[in-house]
Amino acid sequence: MSIIRKLLDPIPLPPMARIRQKFDSTRIDDIPGHIRCELEKPGTVDRLKPGQQVAVAVGSRGIQNLAVIVRTTIDRIKETGAAPFIVPCMGSHGGATAEGQVEILKQLGITEAAMGSPIRASMDVAVIDTLDNGLPVYVDRYALEADAIVVINRIKPHTAFRGPYESGVMKMIAIGLGKQKGAEAIHQLGFKHMAANMPAAARVMIRKLPIVFGIAIVENAYDQTCRIEALPIERVEERELELLVEAKERIPKLLFEQIDVLVIDWIGKNISGDGMDPNVTGRFPTPYAYGGPDVTKIVALDLTPESKGNAAGIGLSDFTTRRLVEKMNAEATYANGLTSTVCLPCNISATMENDFYAIKAAVKTCNIFDYNTCRLVRIRDTLHLGEILISASMLEEARRHPDIEVLTEPGEWMFDNGGYVPKA
Repeated sequence: MSIIRKLLDPIPLPPMARIRQKFDSTRIDDIPGHIRCELEKPGTVDRLKPGQQVAVAVGSRGIQNLAVIVRTTIDRIKETGAAPFIVPCMGSHGGATAEGQVEILKQLGITEAAMGSPIRASMDVAVIDTLDNGLPVYVDRYALEADAIVVINRIKPHTAFRGPYESGVMKMIAIGLGKQKGAEAIHQLGFKHMAANMPAAARVMIRKLPIVFGIAIVENAYDQTCRIEALPIERVEERELELLVEAKERIPKLLFEQIDVLVIDWIGKNISGDGMDPNVTGRFPTPYAYGGPDVTKIVALDLTPESKGNAAGIGLSDFTTRRLVEKMNAEATYANGLTSTVCLPCNISATMENDFYAIKAAVKTCNIFDYNTCRLVRIRDTLHLGEILISASMLEEARRHPDIEVLTEPGEWMFDNGGYVPKA
């Protein structure tokens, strides 16, 4: 028997109960109809002219209903007589290659056939200006050649810094449209200065590029679309400030302030830029962001297929599994860290042979006297927090919480012959 097994075999795993966390479930049911109403606003599609080439900027995040939102926008642009095309806007994602970025769009349901529009992907960029601090401002060459640009993105808290603008339309302009070189430039001086450098670059691009309007999306805590607004470019800065406040209020969360062990079934770039959203886990890659619960140990069990081996975020866990590490594409993962300049999420955490030992390792090291009282939470991923599993020691607190419903009594863990738990 290995020394690791000898140390971990005696560690108990607490029985787990399923609960439902309740959040505001406001959502938009008729996505196409809602977008079409928004696009009747003055300053949006009414500015487009027949024959114009319109670049529609689309990113890499797993935004709910993204394919429907993009297709409806493209269809409405076509009705003006303009000719829309899609530009992948995702910094260094997809291994910082045009082919990789097209593949990411495909995984999101965005293909030329599905969208009825060409995709023009390139990593070629041009410098259009320089910020006062010397940072160059880059833009994708296809977007630069377009007659008009439309930018689509979700508004949400960033995972590595705090500021009036975090993840949203402004970030998509500054970093998405800048491709890998643009992302690298904006990250050059670190996240300490991101709250200033990112919107500064966006303002330059808004001034110098034919960006007509943006489509801002806010999701509720169930990963459902609850707000879509078409914003004339003159309104983007002002309105995004307000939408970020709403997005922070709606972000999914764990309704427990202190957790000994957090087990995450899936991490991945389609879930969060950091594989697991630090706003949910409380584990941030930089000192410039904060919030979330007090979690002692985190376990990452597996990597989503959609990540294509980009395991950025694995370093935010304390323990992981051999299976996850074997799925990791080092080049894609490290390209992410080299571009963002934050390499902690790319580190490989302590790797156990399977789920069974990874979870036991976290329990053993969570700094409690009685392992049987471990406050353990297991989630599918940081986007889906409606139904989760909690250990028996947390049930009394859960029953007292007005926004928690206990669905089952505690039950024992189930592992297959390889030591892995069934995952959704």
